[in-house]
Amino acid sequence: MNRIQQKLQENHKLLSIYFTAGFPSLNDTVPLIQDLEKSGVDFIEIGLPFSDPLADGPTIQKSSTQALKNGMTTKILFEQLEDIRKSVAIPLIIMGYFNPILKYGVEDFCRKCKDIGIDGLIIPDLPVDVYHSEYQPIFEKYGLINIFLITPQTSEERIRFIDSVSKGFIYMVSSASVTGAKSGFGEEQQRYFKRIADMNLSNHQIVGFGISNKETFQQATKSAHGAIIGSAFIKHVMAEGPKNVESFVKGIRK
Repeated sequence: MNRIQQKLQENHKLLSIYFTAGFPSLNDTVPLIQDLEKSGVDFIEIGLPFSDPLADGPTIQKSSTQALKNGMTTKILFEQLEDIRKSVAIPLIIMGYFNPILKYGVEDFCRKCKDIGIDGLIIPDLPVDVYHSEYQPIFEKYGLINIFLITPQTSEERIRFIDSVSKGFIYMVSSASVTGAKSGFGEEQQRYFKRIADMNLSNHQIVGFGISNKETFQQATKSAHGAIIGSAFIKHVMAEGPKNVESFVKGIRK
């Protein structure tokens, strides 16, 4: 069983942290992963920086720009993660855009992910129907779970199709905007969370976009199995540096 599937069986609200590989410094990737696991997070999403990150807000865009300036590439990321499973046991997910994966070669990319112990991929610009018709056998050959995003505007028909194709969790985008921390979720978003929960989908839902603190984490996970924090964590790293990870995680779960 994939590590993601194992983790989803745990009976508590899951916390996933996103950060950009190669930020703030090129070689901070592995130490951040190790510190996040020690701090008690359940998943880690490793952002593969891209020059045109359409779904990312200004904070993650800034971190991606800096990571690219630092010299981060797909090849370097794989080199950094070569021995990651000697020190880290929790699920690791690479989140990135499809262009660098195509450039690397989809099967070569998936093979390398398996070799180093990556459990899943989040590719916002790879439509589920294209994945299903062209790439699903390759991903499954290498034991990778592909995770799809839904938004408040996604039709019920498409959500159910995504659910039928998925084998891990569904990334439930909290609003139809780019990533970024919010002060809280309104009634409309809470109704959306409950509406999706009431669909009784086969796959768990994890909420992303807008989770920044204990309050928003609890709001997001009232109806969902977990939540993802990205921009708020990157802001923390910008302010505090990459060494003070535990205090951020404790602030979410205290």
